[in-house]
Amino acid sequence: MGKIKLSAISTSAPKKLEKEKIKAATREILEELDELQNLLYAEHKHSILLVVQGMDASGKDGVIKNVTGTLNPQGCVVHSFKAPSAEEAEHDFLWRIHQHAPGKGMIQVFNRSHYEDILIQRVHKWIDDKMVFKRMEAINDFEKLLTVHNNTHIIKCYLHVSQEAQQQRLVERTEDPRKMWKYNENDLTESKLWDKYMDAYEDAINHCNHVPWLIVPADQNWYKEYLIALTLRDTLKSLKMKYPRLKK
Repeated sequence: MGKIKLSAISTSAPKKLEKEKIKAATREILEELDELQNLLYAEHKHSILLVVQGMDASGKDGVIKNVTGTLNPQGCVVHSFKAPSAEEAEHDFLWRIHQHAPGKGMIQVFNRSHYEDILIQRVHKWIDDKMVFKRMEAINDFEKLLTVHNNTHIIKCYLHVSQEAQQQRLVERTEDPRKMWKYNENDLTESKLWDKYMDAYEDAINHCNHVPWLIVPADQNWYKEYLIALTLRDTLKSLKMKYPRLKK
């Protein structure tokens, strides 16, 4: 597989798709996910780690809510990674991540993730490139550990939003009373570093690809929800799970 160049990938849904048909298909997929999650929990052999990464206002919260919101909360956990606490900062960068890795039978969702430590820290030059590439090696080893030793199936999603769509959504947070709670003045500052973030994301996607990335066009919410729900469903179906039976 050749090097991924984000600027060469569309941030929009294919024009031939009909929004209402895709939304209907998504609803059907979500119904399937209900049974598949039940199977995953009952069989207790596999786990799912869904990683959702993207720029501010790329729609991470919304897609997590709309794709996993109907799942049984006993078997699906969402964890949001923000700036490390004082205790977390005293450990290696994966220490706070590993304790949230999913146990068997579980779907774990990361809203942001271990990739923040080679994205925001790199863009702001809190670590140098030598450390960035050391951390990339550690991330690859960490993901191999989960997949090889614990039957964890990792779905890594990069929400590929355009800068224009991001700016529109950030402005909405200053004007729409229902969205003002999301407003963070720092988001506008970070947006000015767009090109540096795109370079950092490309490096992360191309160097941390033991588990391949799903590049999700994110300018339309209905399309990104469909793609992620579809990928989650297909991953679960591929496990060929069966309900445990009583021994006779």
